[in-house]
Amino acid sequence: MTDREPDAQAAAAPGKYLTFTLGDESYGITVAVVRAIIKLCPITPVAGMPPYVKGVINLRGKVIPVVDLRTRFGLPPRGDDERTLVIVTALPTPTGATRLHGVIVDRVDELATFTAADIEPTPDFGGAIDIRFIQGMAKSGDRVTALVDLESIAASEMAAPHAEPAPPA
Repeated sequence: MTDREPDAQAAAAPGKYLTFTLGDESYGITVAVVRAIIKLCPITPVAGMPPYVKGVINLRGKVIPVVDLRTRFGLPPRGDDERTLVIVTALPTPTGATRLHGVIVDRVDELATFTAADIEPTPDFGGAIDIRFIQGMAKSGDRVTALVDLESIAASEMAAPHAEPAPPA
């Protein structure tokens, strides 16, 4: 046991991160989980999903769920444009397998390498914002990149209560 608060998060691991933008903010995910970056394509809605699960896409014969990170993080809506992309990731499942998962981002920025000295634990915002899905904060020059925990996002999707069917009329 450490002398950290029980609910305090450890900082993300150093390494290579794919950075992307949502609004004016910079985010990053470890490149180890990235499988593809594709243009936004038609998404088939699936009834009963939470609003941030936009539906599924067919990528090379595989059906992949797609989450809008902007909606998931409670950011204001924005229209899609030619820079809106889907980052396709392979995330571990509770059984030890992996599953493909897509996340919609406003734009992909760069591949960045963050050292242990660059990464700090997610600060305590006093409950003002939900930090469950942020693993740490990486500093690079005067820029700060929030490092996203996609595994926690995917796990919350599996545990999230889905919309109840409408009662029969």
